[in-house]
Formats: sequence, structure tokens, C-alpha cells
Amino acid sequence: MDIFLDNTSVFNINSEVIIPGSKSESNRLLILKEFFHFQIENLSNSDDTCLLEKALKSDDTIINIGHAGTAMRFLTAYFSSIKGKEVILTGSKRMQQRPIKILVDSLRSIGGNIEYVNKEGFPPLKIKGQLLKKDSLSINANVSSQYISALLLIAPSLKNGLKIKLKGKLTSIPYIQMTLSLLNQIGIKTAWNKNIIQVFPKKEIENKTIIVESDWSAASYYYSFLALSKKGKIKLSYFKENSLQGDKELVQIYKQFGVKTSFKKDSILLEKISDFKQKKHIELDLQNTPDIAQTIAVTCLGLGVSCELKGLHTLKIKETDRLEALKIELQKFDAKIRITNKSLHMKIEEQKPKTKEQKAKIINTYNDHRMAMAFAPLSLKYYFTIKDSDVVSKSYPDFWKHFNQLIK
Repeated sequence: MDIFLDNTSVFNINSEVIIPGSKSESNRLLILKEFFHFQIENLSNSDDTCLLEKALKSDDTIINIGHAGTAMRFLTAYFSSIKGKEVILTGSKRMQQRPIKILVDSLRSIGGNIEYVNKEGFPPLKIKGQLLKKDSLSINANVSSQYISALLLIAPSLKNGLKIKLKGKLTSIPYIQMTLSLLNQIGIKTAWNKNIIQVFPKKEIENKTIIVESDWSAASYYYSFLALSKKGKIKLSYFKENSLQGDKELVQIYKQFGVKTSFKKDSILLEKISDFKQKKHIELDLQNTPDIAQTIAVTCLGLGVSCELKGLHTLKIKETDRLEALKIELQKFDAKIRITNKSLHMKIEEQKPKTKEQKAKIINTYNDHRMAMAFAPLSLKYYFTIKDSDVVSKSYPDFWKHFNQLIK
């Protein structure tokens, strides 16, 4: 499905949106629930979470998780640790191009039985689950935090727990902290000292219910809507001031774009500052918050702000090469873009007046949910069409329904 967006609509200053549960928290909790039985409320309704949940319940010998990268990493570790479980874990064409060797090598080092079906270092994987007897390993920490989280999630189920030595500069630290915090919430003891993380074994936990916080990554699109508006307020539920999610950094980042955040009991109120004077250039290190890079880049484009966004090396191995995709699509609006393997540099010399001819612009999404949602707020400034707009179901199926609540 394609969707045409124009800038003739008016932003609704009295909007309230209930954002679904965090995909990141939901997926971690689903793995932990398999080992330690507890209840989960406000579970994400994203494609990724639904695919993961279905895979965990499946008796099939071939499991296809499509574009769900988190599911691929978490299930690789999970199935490796379940004695007697034999599966071939595969995914989309793009998934079969996304590296997984570091995680496979780590699992093999503690006794995992994993073979590559086709290309060395990439899915599909043939996994024979068995008892993982060794209790320590080393892993390169500068590629993907999901590898480390995958290991942490199975660690308490192992006989002696697991000690992980991190080699190199750790990337996306908040996601590791989230995983450890969720382990602690259900009663698992952990320790993190310098470059060593240790998770202690646990057989059973007390019966409890974990409530998933709403997704801060999804909230980023509403921050962008307000940043590109002249005025407006919007209430988002359910969010915590002491959130486990690294993307809460939006609160500080979007102050630079004139958006104020106020924490209420179980929600946040976003408000555009009316007398805000926008800077012409922004520099940000997004190493710990790479999932909001696309949103920020589009916000800068809409505001006519040049930017340097650094710490983006993980974007090369996502649903698409997000740096290359951003370069192609942002250039359609006459921005000058330069990318490296870990940064994006955008220069905006002069924004051209909006014309009806801009209806001809088509934004491609590259099977990437965040491309579609990141560009949506730009409809307050430009006319364009988003190709394959239903790709948002990967993380936020109700996005376009909620988008329509913001306009009148």
C-alpha cells in the first residue's frame, strides 16, 4: 500500500495517543517467559513481536522470521539452549544478508551446535539444541548489542549461569542495560564490572506480572511532528520517567528542536515552544540511540537545519542499509548528503518553496518500517507519497490510524 501525504492538513493541538508496548522490552520478556513463567501486560502488537511469539510456540522444523532481526538473534541463542530442539531458522532475503557469525561463534564456544545452511556467517541456521555446559565466553561488543542481549537472556537458565567478557568498545549500551534490568525485575541476579557481565543461574522465580512500557522509538515520530509544527501539544501514554529504554534521550535531543516534555503519572505531554529560536546546525552522537537517527535526520530536513549525526555504524546492518537509504531519500528534497560507515552529514543551503509538483516525489521504504514513519511528519512541510507504507506493521501497526488522529 502507498500513501499520499500533503501539507494542507492542520495539526491537532489537542491530540492524545496510546502508543503500544515497547518491541524491545516485549521481545526480551517473551524469551524470559519461556524459562520463568510470569505474566506480561501491554505486550507489543508489532509484527516482530508476533513472529517471535509464534516461533516460540511452533513445533515446525523450519521457522521463518521474515525481517525480524531481534527475533533472529534471540531465537538463535534460545533454540541452541533447549535440549532436543532441532530447527532451521531462516528469514527474508535481506535477513539472509545480515551477519550473525559473532553470535554463532559465541554460542559454539559454550557448546552450541549450529551449522550454516548456505553462506558462512549468515542465516539460515541449522540448530540442534543441547545443554550448554561452559559458563564463560568472550565476544566482540562493537557490532550489535543484540548479540550480547541474546546471550544474557539464556544465561540464567544455564547450570552455572554465564560470564561474558566484552571485547572492544560497547555499542548501544542502553539496550544491554535494559536486558539486565528486566532480568533483575524477575529476580535474576546480575553483575557488571568494567568489561565483564555476569548472570547468575536461577531455576524458578516468584509468580509476577510485568507491565511493558510504551515504545520510546515510536514516540520519536510525535516529537518530530511537534518540532515541524508552529504550535501544538500532544499527550502520549504510557511512559515512565525512569524508563529502561535508551530512546528516552529524545527528551533532551528534541529540546534542541523546540519540543518540551513534561512527565505526568503514566504519560508524557509534549509541547512546542512558541518563541523557540532554532539553531541552523546540530551535532549529535547517536551511538546509544541509533533507532531514532532517521527521525532526527528528517526533522532537521524539515526545519532547514544542517546536521552531523555520528555513532551510526549499526545502521548498515539493519532492515536495509539505513545510511544509504537516508542519503537517497533526503536528496530528493535538495539536501546535500554525505555518509560514511558510521555517520551522516547533511547540509541545507536553501529550502525551495513548496509546489504541487512535489506530489510527484516518491519516498521508498526499502522494507524498513522506520523509513516510512520517519518521513511521515515531513508532510507538514512537503507533498510526497510514501511507497509500501504498510511496512510500519513491523513495529507499529496502528501508526497510520494514529497519524490520522493528528490532522483535521
